[in-house]
Amino acid sequence: MKAIILAAGQGTRLRPVTLTMPKPLVPVANKALIEYAIDILRDSGYGPIGIIVNDLDSPICKQLGDGKKLGVKLEYIVQAEQLGLAHAVNLAKPFVGDEPFCVFLGDNVFQDKMESLLMTFEESDAEAAVALGEVADPSRFGIAALSENYDRITKVVEKPQNPPSNLAISGVYLFRKSIFEAISNIKPSWRNELEITDAIQWLIANDKKVRPYILKGWWMDAGKPDAIIQANQLVLGELPYTPPPEDGLQIRGNSEVSHRVILGKGSQIIDSVIRGPVIIGDNVVIKESYVGPYTSLGDNVVIESSEIEASIVMKDCVIRNMPGRIDSSLLADNSQVTSAQHVPDAHRLILAENSYVQL
Repeated sequence: MKAIILAAGQGTRLRPVTLTMPKPLVPVANKALIEYAIDILRDSGYGPIGIIVNDLDSPICKQLGDGKKLGVKLEYIVQAEQLGLAHAVNLAKPFVGDEPFCVFLGDNVFQDKMESLLMTFEESDAEAAVALGEVADPSRFGIAALSENYDRITKVVEKPQNPPSNLAISGVYLFRKSIFEAISNIKPSWRNELEITDAIQWLIANDKKVRPYILKGWWMDAGKPDAIIQANQLVLGELPYTPPPEDGLQIRGNSEVSHRVILGKGSQIIDSVIRGPVIIGDNVVIKESYVGPYTSLGDNVVIESSEIEASIVMKDCVIRNMPGRIDSSLLADNSQVTSAQHVPDAHRLILAENSYVQL
């Protein structure tokens, strides 16, 4: 079966990071968000995978290429205007043809690999299937109501004031070709977008069976900085036990490195303490510093005389001589965080739109 991943959005909730990087490429545990979706689909036998992008010059196309390095064939479909999820799905009609297919949002992360959903849909009697996750605040999500025996979705509503359940639509869908008929019969919402929930509701209203799948474990809509940081913690928490690295060329001086620390090629830990779970990219230098649990450091990062934990530091960043501890932070590529070592000891900030600083 084929699949499509929706990755054309602007990622406005994640600015300023997404001013220069599409949200699906934001790293979680040093792997792009969209690669988690690709892994799940590939491992369940899906391919080729079509990725919906806003332009063929998108960094997504350049970074992922034809998918060979990821073990799957990738193709790209342009959605020049973001007119809704159903609009994006409709653009994929020539790609998927008349066969069943999967739709996957490119910025969600799941603990559940969903094999029993993804590998059984083609032979099922359902016209569609939707992955649902329990949430504490259902009024913020698209919500599904289920039949008495929980084998059928009877209604989907977007951000209801009186939610019929706490089961949120999580961003994974299975469809047959009937979804294109449904899309052709809906109208744009108040946002002037074609909503996928309206298309699913059209299927339900026309007696098409829409099957629910209840997710096991955690899932994250990683659309905001706090959610990205939380997703990073959850993924790192899944790391299996590995013994403390002991390479004398990489770990030097009076250093202490715990178990569940993944250390990249050419990286050096000098007179520092690292407490896992932590993932460290290639050619990173950590000197006279502390790196605490649930931290991801990208390639070519330098940390000197500083402390950090529960954070994401992307590639080519420098953190130097920082008083106190950096916690629950997100630093995009090429960021520099330093402390003045001279008089006047002043704060100097160069910030993009929606930046957040706590001193």
